[in-house]
Amino acid sequence: MAHSGRILGLGALALFLALPADAGGKFAAPQGCEVYATVQMRDCQVSHHYRCTADAPGDQWAVYLDGDGPFYMSRIDSETRWMQSHDLISGENDRLADEVDPASFTTLITTGRDDFDFHTTNDAGEEHRHSGNDILTGETVVIDGVRLERTKFDLTTRDRDGNVLWSRKGQQLVHRGWRIFFADREHFENSFGDEADVINTPVDFAFPGDKGFLTTEPIYDCDMMMTELRP
Repeated sequence: MAHSGRILGLGALALFLALPADAGGKFAAPQGCEVYATVQMRDCQVSHHYRCTADAPGDQWAVYLDGDGPFYMSRIDSETRWMQSHDLISGENDRLADEVDPASFTTLITTGRDDFDFHTTNDAGEEHRHSGNDILTGETVVIDGVRLERTKFDLTTRDRDGNVLWSRKGQQLVHRGWRIFFADREHFENSFGDEADVINTPVDFAFPGDKGFLTTEPIYDCDMMMTELRP
């Protein structure tokens, strides 16, 4: 299950300051961490995926950047459970709390379906309940030489009182070896009646030694976004 969402909170600020770019505009992971892939995606985004020796085995981080720089950071475990996330713009920090039915990547790839139901809390003490499912569609796609499997998913988020805050449904992509989800296409709705269709499909993968590895500049759909912003 993938989860990607103006003064930084102290926790997010510390993490943000540990993620500098060098003079050449390259992403630098925190000390003790190693980036294994840089991914260029649709919608003018680039992400860096890395693992840290201080974390539990199987844990991994992702940092997402757009044309203005880093905006989101998350950590998942080996079962893709949402351990913590940090909105680097708003400063909101979320962490895993109670789990009724923990997300399980192993269940997904062995049975073709995984249901999940868990709670997260933020620094303000607000609690959200996230429930839904991931289902393998049986479709395999190859993007820039990387073999991925497509899923369909359905996710609903509620507040502490059970009121629906938003829902997401659509398609995602998984890599079995990396034990990770990538965004694809989804439909989003919130309780205010807002709706959006989003395409964040990966386009290019860069690994250590490749051109584009550790770049901080997204390259796809950025011109289109600038056109949309012009009056």
